[in-house]
Amino acid sequence: MAYFVLPGKGKRVYRLAIARRIVDGVVVTRAGAAVPPSRPGAPGARGGGGEGDRARRRTRVLRRAMRPSRRLGIGLGPWLRALPARLPDPALTGALARLDPPVRVAYVLRHVEGMSRYAVRDQLTDLRVRDPWPVIEAAEAAAVPEPRHADAFEPMLVRPVRRRSRLPVAAAAVLTVMLAGALVATESGEGSLLGGIVPGGSLISGSRAKTGRDLRLVTAAPRAWTRGAPTLDAWPARGDLAADEDFVRRALDAWADAPGAGRAAVGDTQLLYAGHAGATPVAVLRHGDRIAHYSDTTRAVEVVTAGADPTGPVALLGGRYLLSPWDTAPSTLTGGRIATRDGVTDPVTARTPCGRGPLFQVEGRDGPRTLGDLGGPRAAVLSYRPPSYRYVEGAAVPPARLPEEGLRLWERLGCLLPQPARPVTEAGAWDFWSGTLPHDGGTAHWVCTRMTFTGGGTAGQATLLRAADQLVTGWCDDRRPVSGTWWQAPSQRWYYLAAAGRGLVPHADGPWRPAKADDRLLVGTPSASGPHPDAPVTLTARTG
Repeated sequence: MAYFVLPGKGKRVYRLAIARRIVDGVVVTRAGAAVPPSRPGAPGARGGGGEGDRARRRTRVLRRAMRPSRRLGIGLGPWLRALPARLPDPALTGALARLDPPVRVAYVLRHVEGMSRYAVRDQLTDLRVRDPWPVIEAAEAAAVPEPRHADAFEPMLVRPVRRRSRLPVAAAAVLTVMLAGALVATESGEGSLLGGIVPGGSLISGSRAKTGRDLRLVTAAPRAWTRGAPTLDAWPARGDLAADEDFVRRALDAWADAPGAGRAAVGDTQLLYAGHAGATPVAVLRHGDRIAHYSDTTRAVEVVTAGADPTGPVALLGGRYLLSPWDTAPSTLTGGRIATRDGVTDPVTARTPCGRGPLFQVEGRDGPRTLGDLGGPRAAVLSYRPPSYRYVEGAAVPPARLPEEGLRLWERLGCLLPQPARPVTEAGAWDFWSGTLPHDGGTAHWVCTRMTFTGGGTAGQATLLRAADQLVTGWCDDRRPVSGTWWQAPSQRWYYLAAAGRGLVPHADGPWRPAKADDRLLVGTPSASGPHPDAPVTLTARTG
């Protein structure tokens, strides 16, 4: 990571030596005493056990590599003598050197470390990058050529730097092998999850598929999820077949042999589950944001882009879901207990005609939540705001079980909302206006739904719901909801309706006689000589 982020000045040998020196320096504590390697996850361990510790080290490495001190180039002899016989191909590093330092960091975190966009955003913020999102977009748009060859060096051939220092040789060797592994994977144009695998996990020996590519299966330590921030990397391998190496190897080989874009990427593949879904032996494998479902009955895999959300249950066969290890006590929407085995629920489906909508409830680290099926590979967290809700800037809405009115609304929305183009992690519905429509229009609800996609991005939609029909009325902002539409009353006459959330008043400029909002509902009546009701309207919301 330091090697790629360093400015593209000087020879590669000096850059690599300085990179190793930066990594060595991160191991030294403020007091000058070396941090000894310790068992990952052990109480009080400082040698790389927790996610927070790794994040702090990563931040220090990146900060020093972005703006390296000139003193790092003085006295490089011990590091230069420890360089490998072969150096990585310069094609990738040369292209990265032409990028601005923050863009280089974003590229390395996204494509070398395999971090999500939001995690990269947080890391750039820690590095005091003022506006991270344009930097991330520039990194994703960067034209970086493939290396001409993969003359990377073998990690086992790298000698630890031996010098008169308080840095333990063992700690330097561990960090050197980690750096070498990243160089081997990335300089050959291949992705790697080495930066995200939880230390202390077991490693099933590499399986060479018929394609001639090596895949390594890794698992998280059984209690890794109890330490540090929750991540999908910390999910342990569960299921009664997780220790069956023959079964797991068949699943890994099937993914390696999958045709076309469904084929597994080279590198570390995480085992999330291997066991029975009913009577069918299944395995769930993960690489980056992709999840592969393997069935021993068909000997085939189904690969989906599912994201790296740490809490969303993974859909299995027959309406079963693999829960995160910290989600407990799943229950039905009416409070009945749902049995689980090895983290997998009994079959549960939405009680709607289309099969989409609220599913069940769980108790998690952040409190109770209601989960729903919106047509994606993982269940999404559902939230609800009633018409009485007033948005407050900066106020967080904690997860909670949906009340009965929220369940009813989401059961209707689940069948109305379009199939999301990307996996959804959270979906909120704000019933921002409810009342009676004019001219015998009946009772209606105006709802603003907001979907949050894994890896970043949101989409909003406003819908006017009546007892017998619904009308999509365009985009909406779930912080300041306002929406409007032309509407035909039972009398066949056209009106323009607009409504806004509590604390707001809709204001619309259009081809009608002056109209004022009454109880946050504006009704515009076109004049007799006015244009067709499809005429454009300018709609705003004002504080009131």
